[in-house]
Amino acid sequence: MYPIKKMIVCLDQSPLDQTLIAFAGAISKVNQVKKIYFTNVIKNFGLPKEMLEEFPGLIEKMVAERKAAMEITVQNYLAPQKGLEVSFVVKEGNLSKKVLKLAEEKSVDLILLGKKTTLVGTGVASQRMARRASCSLLLVPENTQPNFTRLLVPSDFSEHSKSALEEGILWAKKQGQKTELFFQNVFTIPSGYYFTGKSLEEFTDQLKTHAAANFKKFIRKIDTKGIKITPIYTPDQDDNPIQEIVATALAHNADVILIGAKGNTASTALHIGSLAERLIQYNNRVPLLVSRPKGKNAGVLDYLLDI
Repeated sequence: MYPIKKMIVCLDQSPLDQTLIAFAGAISKVNQVKKIYFTNVIKNFGLPKEMLEEFPGLIEKMVAERKAAMEITVQNYLAPQKGLEVSFVVKEGNLSKKVLKLAEEKSVDLILLGKKTTLVGTGVASQRMARRASCSLLLVPENTQPNFTRLLVPSDFSEHSKSALEEGILWAKKQGQKTELFFQNVFTIPSGYYFTGKSLEEFTDQLKTHAAANFKKFIRKIDTKGIKITPIYTPDQDDNPIQEIVATALAHNADVILIGAKGNTASTALHIGSLAERLIQYNNRVPLLVSRPKGKNAGVLDYLLDI
């Protein structure tokens, strides 16, 4: 897993900015981050060409004003940290494309993006960034606190979920001994289980036994020294593991759900089919870290061609 040295924090002049800045500060302190790019993307200045000609320099003044406002907000909510440099970036255009391009240019390690629930917002950018980003993405819902002491890692025992668990262990080690990591395997109970002659409880117990055996094999390949990992085996009867994952996160007071991204093409961007994408859509209560090995850009270059 790569260290977090450079981050992009997406601000939009909404109340969510305060939460994102608080998360940025907490992550920076633990990871000794060197650079944060606080970024605001304006969809469209919306000025006719004639007005731009009549008022030369107007766009530049508007950008400068937006940067100044961002700087004041950050100063109010981000405590100074030794060795941390901050920069303010204002762009015009498509949010996901501009942020992804900046991430490529600056070789950032993590993007922080707000997840709106009561505030106005579509959530489209989070889907696009999760598919295309060349680094990890942390989605932060409204009114959440920047804690990282209880981490939930859903897993299907695959290689990309192994990478997600390893990143969870890395985060846990940086947080200290009080950190607890929950490993969740959601297993499906097929509708025809009764053809085996077993009751629902018996069949569920048998599947749970298999999951526990797979966990023991899986965890042997990972260095877990010094980290408490609690396995959780969750039956799913309605083919909707997303609800089970979020319910488990809430029941165990998880600070973050950490899930892995796979592949290096747009068609295989997220792991376990559409699990990560569905989790981004459904979850609006727990911060979600979509972990991706740095440089696995999932088609970002093609996505940026028309900028």
